[in-house]
Amino acid sequence: MNPDPMTPAPPADPPNPPLTRAARRRSRIIAVTGLVAVWVLLWGTLSWANVISGLVVAAILLAVFPLPPVTFAGRIHPLPLLRFALRFLLDLVVASAQIAWLALRVGHTPRSAVIAVQLRVNTDLNLTLTAEALSLVPGSLILEADRNTGTLFIHVINLDSLDEVEQFRRGVLELEARIIAAIGSADEQRRVREGAYPPPPADLEGVPT
Repeated sequence: MNPDPMTPAPPADPPNPPLTRAARRRSRIIAVTGLVAVWVLLWGTLSWANVISGLVVAAILLAVFPLPPVTFAGRIHPLPLLRFALRFLLDLVVASAQIAWLALRVGHTPRSAVIAVQLRVNTDLNLTLTAEALSLVPGSLILEADRNTGTLFIHVINLDSLDEVEQFRRGVLELEARIIAAIGSADEQRRVREGAYPPPPADLEGVPT
């Protein structure tokens, strides 16, 4: 049934209220902490020089390219955060050894693929943390991130079959689950539990290159 043109339209949703001073301060602290952490990880050494230079770089970036407020609805869970850190270090060591072995193999040309993975929690923070964690592990590189659908497009090396493509996709979703378990809200954790494993996007599920 078409709406009566004489009937007034329902009021639009009110705009988001402006952030309080405490919320702006928390967003700034989160942004600086994340940028410094990425800076130290890129250098590969935790030192006062890298931390201080990371703070300087973060301050310049936030002044020249101000970031939108980071939405953080959850809280830090120490034990899951520790599990995430230990598993990330293990993945880092294993992936580094695999890439080194590929470099030493003579006469073997590894195949690669571009894989689209749709995350179950579509927030800027989750998309960024998952993408950063994947990019820091040798063998995978983020090509694009679609904020509208929460989809990461990842270039992965040394995949020889569709089974390995699907295994990698499940590994990305397990990584997302560990991140949400470490810092996610109760609602985000519920969405991860109930979301299971979404099917791959129809347009690009695993394109060998």
